[in-house]
Amino acid sequence: MDLGRLAITLPAPFLGARACVELGRRAEAEWGYQAIWLAETNGPDSFSLAGALALATARATIGTAIVPVYGRSPAVLAMSAGSLGQLSDGRFVLGLGSSSHAIIEGWHGIPFERPLASVREAVELVRAALTGERTDYRGERFRSMGLRLGARPAKPVPIYVGALREKMLRLAGAVGDGLIVNLFPLSALPRILAAWRAGAADAGRDVGGQEVVCRFQVCVTDDVPKARQLVRGAFGGYVATPVYNKFFAWCGYEGVARGVADAFARGDRAAVAAAMTDEFVDGIAILGSAESCREQLAAFVAAGVTTPVIAPLAADPAGIERIYEAFAPARG
Repeated sequence: MDLGRLAITLPAPFLGARACVELGRRAEAEWGYQAIWLAETNGPDSFSLAGALALATARATIGTAIVPVYGRSPAVLAMSAGSLGQLSDGRFVLGLGSSSHAIIEGWHGIPFERPLASVREAVELVRAALTGERTDYRGERFRSMGLRLGARPAKPVPIYVGALREKMLRLAGAVGDGLIVNLFPLSALPRILAAWRAGAADAGRDVGGQEVVCRFQVCVTDDVPKARQLVRGAFGGYVATPVYNKFFAWCGYEGVARGVADAFARGDRAAVAAAMTDEFVDGIAILGSAESCREQLAAFVAAGVTTPVIAPLAADPAGIERIYEAFAPARG
């Protein structure tokens, strides 16, 4: 059963920054995972955690999936990527994306404006800065003149793009070195990959050898109904936020998206959960026995995902470890 290039996600629930670093060390040394992909929400920031992981590991790829392009200037993104390229000895991948209204506008107080242009220009400017040449970039969203990195990595830092719907997927194909996706049913994967490849073709590029990194919410359990409730509680807000709500409608869940948005607007969290049908939850999460979860992941790999990233759905730190252990490449 081909499970691709298995990876773990950090930070993990219930764990502070030091515990996450230790878990990353074990993921490589004990469990044989080939990559660690970092999510940035309200926990440890990705660049601090990536630096610590770079020194605690020796072989695993360390990537961000994703860092928003709004919260840091492209100059800071380039400096951070250059430093991490050095610290990791070339194992770092910079994953960039737009994030969401809730995080950018709500948490950071920054207008969530022109995400396509913002991501495109950030990728172009960061890539230019990482060459070590002085920047001379004048875009509609970002500008930088005269910056020359003092922490230029010995190897180029790949820049992957996180994308949801058609336009951003096409942009990822046009400018990215890899694609980052998450939270969709298997039935939507052909449409996702087709848009990505079309964007590459329009730009005269071939993405045939690029990574497709996908974070999966995984719960190994013999109580699937209970796990579904866990998903509903954890992801109702995601489904309601505009970018994801439109994405789920694009994936074929128009009724779910509309029902969640209406209930969320009324402040009715119970109705939000009720609108997330069993079919929907089973589509966006990997739930069931270890063997069933492996089969579900293998189906995504067979359809085009190269790098499944395990994001554990668990009630405590011990449960997180059990899920990582259940898929440990070193243990077959």
